[in-house]
Amino acid sequence: MTREEKSRVIEDLTAQLADNTTIYLADISGLNALNTTNLRRACFKANVKLAVVKNTLLAKAMESSDKDFGELPSVLKGNTSIMFSE
Repeated sequence: MTREEKSRVIEDLTAQLADNTTIYLADISGLNALNTTNLRRACFKANVKLAVVKNTLLAKAMESSDKDFGELPSVLKGNTSIMFSE
């Protein structure tokens, strides 16, 4: 991933963090393919956007955001999936 691509991802994440009032963070790495597919399908039906993000990019987006995430960026470990809903 180039610097420009990383910058775009951080900008997109920052915008999504600002635009959404409900944000869920989850580690879904333990799910098998069937369960992951079922989760993605359920999210789609419920109008919840699900994305797997790099923790470093998410932390930078949180720091760039106007919202206060407290100590959350420092505790991001492993794989992180982020879900946005309205």
